[in-house]
Amino acid sequence: MQWKKLGQLIQTKKNTLFCATLAGMMLFSSGFTMNGLPKNMQRVSVHVDGKTITDMTVQTRPDDIFEKLGVQLGAKDTYEVFHNEGERHTEISVRRAVPVSISFWDDTQQVMTSGRTVGDVIAEYGYNPHEVDVTPSMDTPVTADLVIELTENEQAAEQRRAREREADRVSRGIPRYRAAYTMYASAYLPGDGGGSGVTATGMVARRGVVAVDPDIIPLGSRLYIPGYGEAIEFGRRSVEVYVID
Repeated sequence: MQWKKLGQLIQTKKNTLFCATLAGMMLFSSGFTMNGLPKNMQRVSVHVDGKTITDMTVQTRPDDIFEKLGVQLGAKDTYEVFHNEGERHTEISVRRAVPVSISFWDDTQQVMTSGRTVGDVIAEYGYNPHEVDVTPSMDTPVTADLVIELTENEQAAEQRRAREREADRVSRGIPRYRAAYTMYASAYLPGDGGGSGVTATGMVARRGVVAVDPDIIPLGSRLYIPGYGEAIEFGRRSVEVYVID
């Protein structure tokens, strides 16, 4: 009888040892460490709204981390992620968007931005920094309710005028030109001035022949002047002068 009980006791210990071994194997194979934590568990710290929220998580995507910690981001909020692989620690800094105004020409728009500098805001909203003068300067830090004023610089203004002249040329059938100037033009008669009626090139003054400043327009150039009419009716006026090919 004693031998029978002893055999049952030995069998029970064997079963217990087997179960414990099996449980240990399942624990390690499922990705847990000896202290019961997943191997990919990490510490995360989210810096937002002037405070830091820290937690342990297996999440790696910022959106999943924000959801777990109850952090909500606006459409224009941004964040930066910093990993410390050695310490299994991830830090996320959230930058909240603030309202600023951008004035250009006669238009002012109120926008939200998380840009750090005025230059960031200008780029974010599609302005070319090479075409505008900016107040305050590009490296000015962004603060809530900052007023940003833009003005077209001279280079951009000239390019715009050139595009406008080209559009006007096409609409009015003006020949292709290689240069255009806004100038003052005066009408005169062949007998005016010295009275000879002969120009500096030796040509006789007549309709279709104009006097120019050779420092600006070379003598002998072919010109197109919209609105050119009878000399007596022309008077003195501001005109667009096109030097055509």
